[in-house]
Amino acid sequence: MKKVFALIICAILIFTTCACTKQTPEAGTPNGQESGVSKTDEAIGPEITLKIGYSTNEEDPRGLASEKFKEIVEEQTKGTINVEIYPAGQLGSDAALIEALAIDSGTVDVIISDASNFATYEPKMGISSLPFLFNDFDKAWAFMDSDIVAEIEESMIDNNMRVLSHFCNGFRCMTTSKVKINSPEDMKGLLIRTPENPVIMATMRALGANPQPLGFSEVYMALKQGTFDGQENPIPVIYNNKLYEVQSYLSITNHIYSGMCFTIAESTWKKMSPAQQEIVAAAAKEAEAYNRELNKKMTEDFITKLETEGGMTIIEPELDLFVEATRGVAAGFSDSYGKELLDKLAKWQANN
Repeated sequence: MKKVFALIICAILIFTTCACTKQTPEAGTPNGQESGVSKTDEAIGPEITLKIGYSTNEEDPRGLASEKFKEIVEEQTKGTINVEIYPAGQLGSDAALIEALAIDSGTVDVIISDASNFATYEPKMGISSLPFLFNDFDKAWAFMDSDIVAEIEESMIDNNMRVLSHFCNGFRCMTTSKVKINSPEDMKGLLIRTPENPVIMATMRALGANPQPLGFSEVYMALKQGTFDGQENPIPVIYNNKLYEVQSYLSITNHIYSGMCFTIAESTWKKMSPAQQEIVAAAAKEAEAYNRELNKKMTEDFITKLETEGGMTIIEPELDLFVEATRGVAAGFSDSYGKELLDKLAKWQANN
């Protein structure tokens, strides 16, 4: 009987201890969970901060689309990924941002820059920026989303750069302070600010101008001081960054389509769980669609605003002479692109 009684007492004590342990939360944490981390969050992935850098201001389509990306990612990852946005060259110029990814400096995780700006690390990235390749947005977007571009971008992963989507910057146009540009003849000898971009610079030389690169954050002041005779950029960039305050004439040349690469550091990408990668990739594509429609609408709306609100004189030149003057630009990059890629481009153009 003593043994039976002892066993009963032990059973009661074990049951009581287990019940108390189950009902008493760990001190300082809700329901015994670690502070700030739920089992659901743990299943999504680790806590990561994504720093996004780009050169224009937050009113630019790439800025507004970045906010869209941030909203989607932070909500769908349950806050495990925090997105910080640094506009207006706060983390560096386009060239500096690209270099930061290449050397994996850790200063930036995602950059949004013209595809051809990446030519320093992969010369073939300039293929989409050859002059007068496209005559409308739909065709330009289709090429950026093509297998041709995807194959080139695949090689960028070795440089710590993974392209997730393609934002639209629009078609580049000329602005000047004193000279009206109606033909390439009017561009002869003009000192034109460009990004540090070999294709754009080659195009300006073909048109007779003298291109000089300068970080975008410095462009407004340089134009105000008269350091340059003009610059070239898409309509939304010109309006949103108030370049009309320091330029008198806008010539709608549409000489180059500027497709933007929404690019993440491969090192950052590898830190994410598969679930986080899926969310980030889908958000980049959703932000891409939003950016493209914004850019198209701004391009249509802002030409009138640049004239009525900005006081610019709008010039719509005949483009045949510009096309003819830049016909040899592609041949100048034949060694960089290779015959096979140029043949693929020609075939794509013939079929689209």
